[in-house]
Amino acid sequence: MSSSFTAPSYAAVLRTPYARRTFGAALLGRLSYGMVSLALVLAVRRATDSYAAAGSVMAVFGLTSVFLSPARAALVDRYGPRRVLPVMAAVYAALLTALALATAWSGASGVVLGVLAGAAGAATPPLGPVMRSLWSTLVPDRGLLQRAYSLDGVAEELLFVTGPLLVGVLVKVAVPSVGLAVSAALALTGALALATSPAAGGWAAAGKTEDGGTPARSAGRPGLGQAIAVAAGVGMALGALDLLVIAFADERDASAVVPWVLAALSAGSAVGGLVYGAVPWRSSSRLRLSVLAVALGLVLAATGLSPHPYVLIVGAALGGLFVAPAVTTAYLIADECARPGARTKAGAWVNTALNAGSSSATAGAGLLVGRLPLPVCFALAAAPVVLSAATGLRGRRRSAPPAPLDEEPTEGPDAEQQRHGYDVGRFSALHSIGRCGGPVRRRMFSHR
Repeated sequence: MSSSFTAPSYAAVLRTPYARRTFGAALLGRLSYGMVSLALVLAVRRATDSYAAAGSVMAVFGLTSVFLSPARAALVDRYGPRRVLPVMAAVYAALLTALALATAWSGASGVVLGVLAGAAGAATPPLGPVMRSLWSTLVPDRGLLQRAYSLDGVAEELLFVTGPLLVGVLVKVAVPSVGLAVSAALALTGALALATSPAAGGWAAAGKTEDGGTPARSAGRPGLGQAIAVAAGVGMALGALDLLVIAFADERDASAVVPWVLAALSAGSAVGGLVYGAVPWRSSSRLRLSVLAVALGLVLAATGLSPHPYVLIVGAALGGLFVAPAVTTAYLIADECARPGARTKAGAWVNTALNAGSSSATAGAGLLVGRLPLPVCFALAAAPVVLSAATGLRGRRRSAPPAPLDEEPTEGPDAEQQRHGYDVGRFSALHSIGRCGGPVRRRMFSHR
């Protein structure tokens, strides 16, 4: 994967008009998602005095949130964030507040809590997919967009580390249901701020579109299939790793090492994401995604051979170096391959694959641990992400020729900008990554 010339800086991303306000609003709302899972489990456990009820309610919330994400994103694509996000955020916040009230006292019905949690998950505002769509509007240069996506991914990683810490602080001074109320307030405030930002005002709603049966057909061109497959593989690797690390520590009576391993994974991911985003790659995004998937899988498999917990920490940090770059590249490919007016939905499919893969692999790893040696479990956890790399290689052989350079979108959030002076940014897209993740047809350079 060779690199080209100097890329724009992360500071340049944040100096883009309206970027700081829009990004800040999205991060504020997404902090809610870093808090809500732990707050919900603790609140339901306290109200019902049952771990089974807490796990079941959390599962219902997670299922509706993850698997209905593309449908919610499609509503944003069709009607625009200014019409959809305030309604979703208001419903979501109201349901979380109802959950907070219902869990404030003991004796709550697990069935009632499950219904409320399922409804809240179904109404979760797609702030991440919307922000990534808005990055494409705010930053028309694809080299700069790569940095924006990397910055977004690293910031999201930090939010999911910070969120549980905030819940831990809250439960020391108040009941866990207060964490749900704070999550509701953050989501509502962030979503309203994002929906009212100037960047969201330029969104062109897509209107009604015909969808095919598969995610790739309904949201975009064939390259999206690779992004979804690799995202699912990465999710499976990470979901299994959480449980395998605990099993590794139990075998060696070293439970204290677990948080250090997970922290090393997050730190490696943050470093890898920032470094990866700083490089102006000349190779195609689909090839890079395949390489990153293989590298992540091989490091994870080798980590299972660690003879000591300290070696496991190092292995997790090395594996983390490939996590954020792989996820960032998957989102970039989704953005490139999305049909006009389906950009948010394309990103949501990648996000759904990542989360669904993580959840399913955690359950699968639980069935394998104790029945197979841990190194074999690590290898099996790494297999899906390695195999997902083949989708990119097969796609390169079967892909159709790239679209003509003069093709111009007729609708979607970036249509107006491309009609009014952003052609140079579009050519830079082909230089940096190529259309729809394919090979770069010609070298075009823009003034940065």
